Amino acid sequence: MTITRGERPAHESAENQELARTLQRDLARDLDGEVQFDDYTRQLFARDASMYAITPLGVVFPRNADDVAAAVAAAAAHQVSVVPRGAGTSLAGQTVGPGLVLDLSRYMNNIVELDAGSGTALVEAGVVQDQLNRAASPWGLMFGPDTSTSNRATIGGMIGNNSAGSGSLRHGMTIDHVRELDVVLSDASRVRLDRVDEATRADRATRPTLEGALYRELPEIVRANYAAIADGFPAHWRRACGYRLDRLAREDTVFDLAKFVVGSEGTLAVATSALVDLVPKPSRTVIAVGHFTSVAGAIDATQDALACDPAAVELMDRTILDLSRRKIEYASLGDLLNGDPEALLFVSFSGDDEAELLGQLKRLTGLWSRNGHGYHTLRAVTPAQQASLLKVRKAGLGLLMAASEGTRRPLAFVEDTAVDPIHLTEYTRRFKEVLDRHEMTAGFYGHCSVGCLHIRPYLDLTDPADVVKMRSVAVEIKDLVAEYGGVNSSEHGDGLARSEFNREIFGDALYEAMRQVKRLFDPDNVLNPGKIVDAPSMTDNLRDAALPPAEPLRTRLSFEVIGAGAGSADGTGAMRAAADRCMNIGLCRKSGSGTMCPSYMATRKEEDSTRGRAAALVKALSEPDPRAALGDERLHEVLDLCLMCKACKSECPLGVDMATLKSEALSHHHDIHGVPLRSRLFGSIRFLNRMGSATAPLSNLPGRIPLVRRLMDRTVGIAPARPLPVFVRQNLTRWFRRRKNTTHPITQGTVTYLADSFTTFTEPDIGRAAVQLLERAGWDVRLESGVCCGRSSLSKGLVDDAKNKARHLADTLSKATEAGSPVVGCEPSCLMTLRDEHLSLLPDDPAVKDIAGRVRQVEELLVEAIDDGRLRPREDSWLAGRTLVYHGHCHQKAEVGTAATVALLNRIPGVSVVELDAGCCGMAGSFGFESEHYDVSMTVGEDRLFPAITAEPAETVVVATGVSCRQQIFHGTARDAWHPVQLLWEAVTSE
Repeated sequence: MTITRGERPAHESAENQELARTLQRDLARDLDGEVQFDDYTRQLFARDASMYAITPLGVVFPRNADDVAAAVAAAAAHQVSVVPRGAGTSLAGQTVGPGLVLDLSRYMNNIVELDAGSGTALVEAGVVQDQLNRAASPWGLMFGPDTSTSNRATIGGMIGNNSAGSGSLRHGMTIDHVRELDVVLSDASRVRLDRVDEATRADRATRPTLEGALYRELPEIVRANYAAIADGFPAHWRRACGYRLDRLAREDTVFDLAKFVVGSEGTLAVATSALVDLVPKPSRTVIAVGHFTSVAGAIDATQDALACDPAAVELMDRTILDLSRRKIEYASLGDLLNGDPEALLFVSFSGDDEAELLGQLKRLTGLWSRNGHGYHTLRAVTPAQQASLLKVRKAGLGLLMAASEGTRRPLAFVEDTAVDPIHLTEYTRRFKEVLDRHEMTAGFYGHCSVGCLHIRPYLDLTDPADVVKMRSVAVEIKDLVAEYGGVNSSEHGDGLARSEFNREIFGDALYEAMRQVKRLFDPDNVLNPGKIVDAPSMTDNLRDAALPPAEPLRTRLSFEVIGAGAGSADGTGAMRAAADRCMNIGLCRKSGSGTMCPSYMATRKEEDSTRGRAAALVKALSEPDPRAALGDERLHEVLDLCLMCKACKSECPLGVDMATLKSEALSHHHDIHGVPLRSRLFGSIRFLNRMGSATAPLSNLPGRIPLVRRLMDRTVGIAPARPLPVFVRQNLTRWFRRRKNTTHPITQGTVTYLADSFTTFTEPDIGRAAVQLLERAGWDVRLESGVCCGRSSLSKGLVDDAKNKARHLADTLSKATEAGSPVVGCEPSCLMTLRDEHLSLLPDDPAVKDIAGRVRQVEELLVEAIDDGRLRPREDSWLAGRTLVYHGHCHQKAEVGTAATVALLNRIPGVSVVELDAGCCGMAGSFGFESEHYDVSMTVGEDRLFPAITAEPAETVVVATGVSCRQQIFHGTARDAWHPVQLLWEAVTSE
């Protein structure tokens, strides 16, 4: 079945299809924002970061509050519910539902005003927490609730959830920082909620509107249920559950509907903007990291930590530590740790007086030493010392999810409980006893300072027995929490996971009062029904249980998925399992740091994020005929802007490898629709570049003739604004063949240099520098210049061609080189293909495995040579005294990291090396040459890379390992970028 934009799946009822068409028409007429009802968009918004999935009727992307009101009005008129949504990272299922999803993050993301004097900010609901913090930082301010998802969590979502973070001991929860809310009520009226005195409340109560009814009847609900409110709420202060009638009951002279709506999960009103308080941002933070032989030992040490007035106390168990060591992104933590701890306790002290902070740190280490807590305490005082620690701490959820094995995942259903920290040791022991009795394992991490541990048991919800087990544990833990006066939802909310238990938690009287509140605000049950009150069973709408069995699909690439294996001969399930590893935690929606996901950073569209593409692929691969579904044009719209940078392979904690998935999907699309001419041309890039070099300089003329460039645009889609590579006649292969034999002694054996398809013909100086440096370092250099690695073919979905090239290259290298001898190169995309994609193409080929194990970065060999004294860069080269600004290649960062390159640059005497955190350059091989992708390519570069380079003075030397990166940097900044080996050659030979 082929589904195109706007079509509904055939299995939907005629009535539902007609409702969708009518509502879509009305919304398109009344809104300035976008309206999408196609089946793929609906699937993208059927999930959040929870264990639930509910397919909505459609999705709206409002541009302003008027759009939100119009959407609520249209939905109510058609008796369709509304589900407000920010980043979609909720863990309890708050942002999934069967009605109309309002994605407030795409357009409503403006900071309207930031008043440093009053310490407030007026923000739209889609503003991301880190975005607000970056804007407030120059004034020494920040938003207090510091969630671990701060790089993608929206303020609107935090308000809906009453979110908190590691600093809640000092800064409380979101409810403590909201002054005013602009909202749309269930009747589509727009009102401002704020803190008013009794006279103002009484005046507003006279209005003959829904707003008037709120000010009139809500106080009556509070008065009638005063005793139930006093007795029914859990004693622990850190609450993200139920409706906050306790807030209204405790204040006689003021009435604050803004704070009352916080934490209502979009069930009472849709917040469109908020006036929030900011707090002073501490100038210094120091961290003590206690090492413990058990989780219980770490928790026991919490009381000593709390006695020292910390900003935060965070626990991380061995599960997460072990997972962090497996990921390049987080592996540096292991270098800092002492021994092999079972648990770590991070204790942070923040403020402006460094001496005072160091005194607190000293007091804590003394207390722990006297009381026998832990076997080692790491002191992290500087930002550099803290970077790895903080990165892993904030990634706790994602790293835990990475331990998923197929559909056996660590699930969020008892992960948000909190008790008074004084009871935490005993409570955790009894919690573990419940898990042990049900034969469950779980990861432990969270906020010991406030008694909140995020404990996520591993379950397979495709197994009915595990579903029963899950609910049994949820009931037991709910009762256990109540024994200690704790809360079932302390920062992640009720949603679909915990709302079912609210009557038992709050008691009949208070629960009925909350139902009265819902009817008052939303008499027609339009706003996010089924959350907080009148909820379905926690075992309804489970994501994994709803997926049909995967149909057979023969794939060209091997998809090694933990718990799923490489799949059977017909590929049953393996490709879908690779896509379905995504648990929607949304790290691919971050901005301002890292590389993943460059297209999302440029467009802010869900479908342009890694998780959006993964959801689309899961849908296609769940169809009765997955092969036909992979040819669907709407699917390939979703995949189109993937730059195949591979950042998701390393930065996504679950390692969703979208580049490989896209290559496979493209190959099936070609099977059905044929291979476009442009794809064939780019897939043959080595042949084209070799011909270009052979005919240079004549071959460079077409790139300078506007008429020819316009013709190339119309015929094959090559962007006329993009400069073409300049071919060099004296290419690397010719130079190597014709040069004189080296006179340097061979002391290290033979190394094979991979003459890649790009620099060989357009930047041969790079290869010449690498070869000569290796020879000076004692290597006998063999040049491999006759075979393409297949990288360009893979990027265009020409997988069979790439497989042939991989087999040919592996056979050639295996036969022509000494066993165990290294294979190096200067173009990361080509070199990394030998150790990654070749294994996916030919997983059982012994030659491929052999060569993959011998691949090394040329920088590694050169660093060893310098350290051994075989290479001696000059102290007085022209580089001495200069700053080197280095931009790493995406594939290099994803596969091996940039440490070797940074180490090489740092060995050039007299230089200062700065590694940019500037994401992807946006060029991505052929992507930036393609007419329809040119604008996105430049937008990605303009996000961080171009500004970072243009800010540097002229004497700064720009360095980039990738050919695409150097092309993009020159095009976007008019600055030449050097390859590291060129600079080392300059330093070695400079006079």
